[in-house]
Amino acid sequence: MDPLSLHTLAEPLDATLLGGAGDLLARRVCLDSREVRPGDLFWALQGERHNSHEFVAQALAAGAVAAVVDAEHAPHIEGPRLVVRQTLPALQRLAAWYRRRQDGLVIGVTGSVGKTTTREMLYTVLSSAHAGLRSRKNFNNEIGLPLSLLDLGSEHEFAVLEMGAGRRGDIRALCDIAAPEVGVLTRIGPAHLESFGSLDAIYEGKFELVDALPCTGFAVVGGDDPRMRERARQATCAVRLFGEHPQNDIVAEEVEFRPGRLRFTVRGDRFQLAATARHQLTSALAALAVAREIGLTISEIQEGFDQFQSPASRCRVETIGSWTLIDDSYNASPLAMQAACELLRDWPTAGQRLLICGDMLELGPESAALHQQLGRQAARCGIDRLLVCGEFANDVARGALAGGLPLHQIACCEPLESLYPVLDCWLSPGDVVLVKGSRGMRMERAIQWLRQQAQPTSPVCQFAEPAAA
Repeated sequence: MDPLSLHTLAEPLDATLLGGAGDLLARRVCLDSREVRPGDLFWALQGERHNSHEFVAQALAAGAVAAVVDAEHAPHIEGPRLVVRQTLPALQRLAAWYRRRQDGLVIGVTGSVGKTTTREMLYTVLSSAHAGLRSRKNFNNEIGLPLSLLDLGSEHEFAVLEMGAGRRGDIRALCDIAAPEVGVLTRIGPAHLESFGSLDAIYEGKFELVDALPCTGFAVVGGDDPRMRERARQATCAVRLFGEHPQNDIVAEEVEFRPGRLRFTVRGDRFQLAATARHQLTSALAALAVAREIGLTISEIQEGFDQFQSPASRCRVETIGSWTLIDDSYNASPLAMQAACELLRDWPTAGQRLLICGDMLELGPESAALHQQLGRQAARCGIDRLLVCGEFANDVARGALAGGLPLHQIACCEPLESLYPVLDCWLSPGDVVLVKGSRGMRMERAIQWLRQQAQPTSPVCQFAEPAAA
């Protein structure tokens, strides 16, 4: 954030400054008193479980120039403070005001799957020619997006901001704050069905990003989906479609994938990048489409691809003991689970292919059917061992059995920990293990268990072939 005086901040916040000098400069907004640095502006938010107003004193002691507090708590707080009616709307108001003072190109990214990977790919590609930033971590909601916007400085030429949504209107509200000039839509499918209500509502909710773009901006949309192509025709700005079908503007041809390397051709130009899954082609094409539209050269785009690394817990590959682990544990939806099954199917190995998966959450009345569909996909993809946990584990198992996977190759239960003894018996040297589930399932616990088992002192099931340390 460019340095701003407390006096300057008071106007867009409609705030009253108490106990401090108006010429003090704030250089960053911070929500966590444990992370405060000298020069920060501490923002006190009240959540369901925590109230940051209780930590204002600690933040000021750590060097915060002031705190933004709401009127209800202000009388009980000492020190320099900007008093507002409510702190969350004030944060959003400040971010919207600040964004309009910046010249950098703001790019919004949304979709049901692939948002974070696309955000990272866009950032690395555009950074080959321009100075910019991307959303902090997974900051893609009504709190995270304003914070990411406030990271913008006069030195930045672009910002890539991830936008998440759980219902119609969410993306529109984020666009009101961020005022994006470029919008990127990855893929759309059944995610957050419980709150959206229908697949139609999901499409409309995601396309709120395109609807919010100015006529001078442009959208980049995955064009292999007929519904996305049709909806894109309603845009009032320019649209560039990308995909593998010939009706797109950016068409990937001669696609070659092996673990760790993705190659493809667009209009005769050959590109490659270190990718752990073929479906990361979607992110690469989206990044390429934006880059070409704003004038990057082929060599600059390739330079950006060369710098790309998969985000943590999103198709990250590592060797654990004698096993190959594909850590895709961050989140899950039907589209993402399908891609995971196909990735495991195509992974070259002389060992077994094991899928450890947890529930896909927030799917509403369609939950049972979509989990059965996952089981059938796992069977069709030739998964050797399927280990399922969660409320809908039995539904996945039913689908897998219906798809032809033998009963003795399936293990299901509600608590994840109950799968560990079975996994211990099934694992053999050379196996490939993919772990995936919705964020609330905390599937990273399975990865931690696997790492522990790879230690030389770990016991091995007497019925399994001992794994090499």
